[in-house]
Amino acid sequence: MIWDFISLKKGELQLPQMDSSQLLFFILMVISASEYSARAEPACKDRSLKSFNLLEGESFHYDPLRPQGRNLSDEAFMWYKNSSQMEYISSDEKKRIHRHSAALFFLNLSTEDSGVYIGRYKTPTGDCHKYPLKVDVFNASYRMNEKLLYGEIDNSDQNKMVRCPDPLRKVCKTMNGTFTWYKDFSILEGEHEADLWRFNASKDHEGIYTCICTWKHNHMVYNSSGSRKLIVMEPLVYNQTPLIVLNKEQIADEGSETKLNCSVICGFNVRKNCKASWNVNGIPFNKADGYNQAINTVDEEPSKKTISTAILTIERVSAKDFQDEFKCIGDGYYEEVSAILTLKQRETIIPLVIGGMCAFFLCVFVAIMVKCFAIDLALLFRPYLPLSRHNKDAKSFDAYVVYQMQSGDNVTEDTLCKFVTKILPSVLEEKCGYRLFIHGRDDIPGEDHLELVEDRMKQSRRLMVILTPGSGSGMGVTDKRPTSPQNPVVGGFDWQLGLHHALFQREMNVILIQLGDTGPQGYTHLPPGLQHLIRSSAPLRWPEGSRGAAAWNSRFWKRVRYLMPAKPASKSPKSAII
Repeated sequence: MIWDFISLKKGELQLPQMDSSQLLFFILMVISASEYSARAEPACKDRSLKSFNLLEGESFHYDPLRPQGRNLSDEAFMWYKNSSQMEYISSDEKKRIHRHSAALFFLNLSTEDSGVYIGRYKTPTGDCHKYPLKVDVFNASYRMNEKLLYGEIDNSDQNKMVRCPDPLRKVCKTMNGTFTWYKDFSILEGEHEADLWRFNASKDHEGIYTCICTWKHNHMVYNSSGSRKLIVMEPLVYNQTPLIVLNKEQIADEGSETKLNCSVICGFNVRKNCKASWNVNGIPFNKADGYNQAINTVDEEPSKKTISTAILTIERVSAKDFQDEFKCIGDGYYEEVSAILTLKQRETIIPLVIGGMCAFFLCVFVAIMVKCFAIDLALLFRPYLPLSRHNKDAKSFDAYVVYQMQSGDNVTEDTLCKFVTKILPSVLEEKCGYRLFIHGRDDIPGEDHLELVEDRMKQSRRLMVILTPGSGSGMGVTDKRPTSPQNPVVGGFDWQLGLHHALFQREMNVILIQLGDTGPQGYTHLPPGLQHLIRSSAPLRWPEGSRGAAAWNSRFWKRVRYLMPAKPASKSPKSAII
């Protein structure tokens, strides 16, 4: 035979020394043998792989052809371990791992027994079948590992049935074994059936239930086990109509990624019958179109409220997405509901900036206008504002005019006399309706001067002080009352009494009017009381010689009218005041 020509050593092919004729004969024999083997041994059909996780120290029985595989000959069904070197399984029942017909026995498992085992079955008709078996043997310390569990029991039934795993049931039925049940690896007395019941299950019944089958083989006792985890769920409560939690509108930027979030509340502990999902324009989303959906259903703690959340990701928002209809669908136990979300494009900040700048400039413009025309506005609205305080004071004069002239300066005296006797009355009295008390014009002949001054001062609402370049200099402050521009009258009691009423008694306001320039000395030569008034309110400068200075609606006279009482003591026609 050809095996006389070759020998195997460490997986390498070694040929003996031979001449050319012997080598040619050897090649022809190998080709012939391979052709014969291909014709004689048809390819085997692979069956589905069976996998079992087992515990070290336990035993296991597996028969892929049960029950018809019991009486097969050893030549018809062969077992071997598929490792680096093929290991055929012996039929010697004294060995830990042996075969009997189609059945494979694992006795007192060791972690070294892990691997893939192949069962080769040749039918009477000549067909060949392979039955792969994968066995993983774990150390006993791993008995609580989830890989060793045959699933969980988490239904909502009030009475729970814990079924012994099918591989264990088959072992017990084949080997005439008996059942024993354990909970969390503590024995349950009196439980020896294949199915274990827990009536009116509560949280106390939760745990790992282990079914152990005890069986005999060749007068020896062996154990096989399988575990399941029992979870007792809270009572299920379904909402008649699921509740959708969704924002009706969402802002997005064109060209960017955005996520649409929709949540559906279905009830309590109803995770299996609660689902949220999205569709676009009435059809389910399509990943090829740039959409991606993720669904997550959870039971909130501690409320146990079941919420399903669907997140639709738009990888790149396009102009078309702002026109599409995005519908969130909530699928509950009794009913399906939906809600529509509209995608809106985010407005740019440019209109806001422009609007803000316009508002800012408008406010600045209004402020400037109010600043420039505040006096005009006040004069315009005075007739329409309530002025009850002035209506009840019963004073006869609107202003008491005090002026000062020094002899030796004819130009200043002429200017003052013209302003006091002609310009001031023509504007404030004739055109605006005010009543003024002016010495020289309103004196009553024969009346005591001191009593007259005090009485008229009390009857006046304002103290109008006319300042000239020489006011207050010389021999003290004196009052000059012109009976004519060429014949002034000099006095000083008016000034002192007026300042007393304004500064100390605060009975009247003061209006300061400056005629001409103050000169290099400014106001330093004036009495302290008058300087205090000037610091509080700067004098109004009479623009002598300017165009329109004598007009009643000029800037100067508007400011004077603004400082005068709102309602004249002697009311003139309305048209004349405004």
